[in-house]
Amino acid sequence: MTAQRDSKPTRQKIGVIGSGAWGTALAAVAAASENDVTIWSRNTQVVADISNKHENKLYLKGAALNPSIKATSEINDLSECNVILLVVPSQHLRSVLEANRDKISKSVPLVLCAKGVEITSGLLMTEMLAEVMPDNPIAVLSGPTFAIEVANELPTAVTLACLDEQLGKQLAQTLGSRSFRIYHSADPIGAEIGGAVKNVIAIACGIVEGRKLGDNARAALITRGLSEIVKLGLAKGGRRETLMGLAGMGDLTLTCTATQSRNYALGKALGEGTTIEDYLKGRITVAEGLSSSKSVSALAKVLQIDMPICNAISDVLHRNANIDHTIANLLARPQKAEF
Repeated sequence: MTAQRDSKPTRQKIGVIGSGAWGTALAAVAAASENDVTIWSRNTQVVADISNKHENKLYLKGAALNPSIKATSEINDLSECNVILLVVPSQHLRSVLEANRDKISKSVPLVLCAKGVEITSGLLMTEMLAEVMPDNPIAVLSGPTFAIEVANELPTAVTLACLDEQLGKQLAQTLGSRSFRIYHSADPIGAEIGGAVKNVIAIACGIVEGRKLGDNARAALITRGLSEIVKLGLAKGGRRETLMGLAGMGDLTLTCTATQSRNYALGKALGEGTTIEDYLKGRITVAEGLSSSKSVSALAKVLQIDMPICNAISDVLHRNANIDHTIANLLARPQKAEF
């Protein structure tokens, strides 16, 4: 991709794979930064609504989209893009890429915007991408964001992490704007770990809210949850400072304190006594933490890392563990030094 030093890069062709709320919001960001944007979706109704009504009524109702944004159901329409944003849910990203990798240029940078650990392999999304798309440069975009606020150009700050520092700076210039501030980093692993694990901690905080255990308990969970994120991040080769920044503590704080968060809302419903099955009925989007809880817990065990909060949430979600007994077991853990 081309760029001008210390100035806005020339107009780029940006492809977005994934038309959920976050993919649509990122398409809006890229278009607002004066790029040519094409968003790919399997859903023909979403394609029609974006193309004809300039709105994604299914996933991001209420956000008016730039009429210049194109929508398509053909991956081939992204063949000339300079950058491709990957915004497919983490557990489906491999299958989408494997089905379409021959249609994606091996030189185009891929910006990973999905958050999670693959259940079947235990791989981070960057590790999975290295398997499926080994020739493509990879970056990670993560931070405290709600899609509707980003689409409506409310002030937001995120991290864009890339091992190639020059490419990272160029991508940050290409996608960033006054309302969407991008801080570049050379730590994709740290940025990715923060985004994956915070969803699990957010479910725990939602349960605390649903059970009316108080703000003290939520603050404790956020703090000890950050400790678990740091442990896993360091074990995978991430940097502590990344996990103390936007992609770690920033994202964790937002997701654990706002009812807009799908993960927090899921936890709150469970804490109030709703079953997972009843909560998920009729929903078109699923909280990433539901699957990530299982894969994060499994990865922690492989790496022999103590992550009691993540393990507890995995037990509640996937082993039908009793919530009150699980909370009691967490409170009964031996007291120890904080650091």
